[in-house]
Amino acid sequence: MMIRIFLAAMAVCFAAFGLWSLLNPIMMASGLGVEVGGPNGAYELRGIYGGVSLGAAALAGAGAVRSVMTRPALWFLAAYLGGYVFARGVALALGPPPTADFYVFIGFEIAGFILTLFALRANAGR
Repeated sequence: MMIRIFLAAMAVCFAAFGLWSLLNPIMMASGLGVEVGGPNGAYELRGIYGGVSLGAAALAGAGAVRSVMTRPALWFLAAYLGGYVFARGVALALGPPPTADFYVFIGFEIAGFILTLFALRANAGR
């Protein structure tokens, strides 16, 4: 039951960020201190942050609702968030560091990754 609640919470978080990124990518980026340029900037943000986040929300939501989708959703989150955690670690090592408010995203990604690993372990063999 806790794994389903976790997946539902992740679905809500990804859906909120995905919708924000899809509907107003320039405001989303500027709110994070990211400058978007060129004619394809908003288009790219909508696709990557909007579309991929909404896809993550759909898969996490499916895992929360259907037990047959729980493990695929957890494995996806492990790969997706693990990729972010890895890349953030490399980025911190290469510098320069992000602004202080960006650490909220890093914290979300690390916490989500760790919780996903625990959920996978708890769901092993199911």
